Amino acid sequence: MSTARRFLLDIPDQWQQVDLSGEELARTRAQALATTDDPREKARINDMFRQGREVTRAARRHGALLAAGTATMYTEGLFLAYGMVFAVSTPEGEELTLPVLSARLGVSSATGVAPRDRVIASAKIPHVGTVARVTGTEVTRLTGDIDVKLLTMHTMMPVPGSTEDFLVVTLASPNLPLKNEVYDLFDAITGTFRFVTDDGVQVPPKDDTVAA
Repeated sequence: MSTARRFLLDIPDQWQQVDLSGEELARTRAQALATTDDPREKARINDMFRQGREVTRAARRHGALLAAGTATMYTEGLFLAYGMVFAVSTPEGEELTLPVLSARLGVSSATGVAPRDRVIASAKIPHVGTVARVTGTEVTRLTGDIDVKLLTMHTMMPVPGSTEDFLVVTLASPNLPLKNEVYDLFDAITGTFRFVTDDGVQVPPKDDTVAA
């Protein structure tokens, strides 16, 4: 049985581990709308906040263990991003190889196909070891009539002591022009992930990579 009972993930100060469809999101939306008189820009801001509400609702529906996000106004404009952690288990008799990951992660829910810029690779997580990671610009189906393009990063964290159980750290942002900066941020956040015991003791990393 695994000694890892809990996990920790450090999120930036500007991120909130709360329901972003509440008062905080409404205040940030009002602040963003006050920065412009352009009807098109106001429509874009409203659309981005609607996307934020739907992303967090979808996370809850799919049983996210952790949901956090940010809606922050900078001098350059509005930045939105979301982070979720999901528990998954490999079906009996199936190994979590990179081809299996390829078929399951990073596939656009609105189209059922992988984005052209999808990358399946390994990543070194300091407190976990070498793990599988999938990045790409996904077209995500939020509701029956709402699709949105998101920069996404999915990182698989094998649960210590188990060969079937994983935690998936998923990070996403609709700020497509900031692709490089967004992925650098996502990599930094994911790099803080660690498993801990009930007593809060960090579980040592396992230097194993997912088989190709």
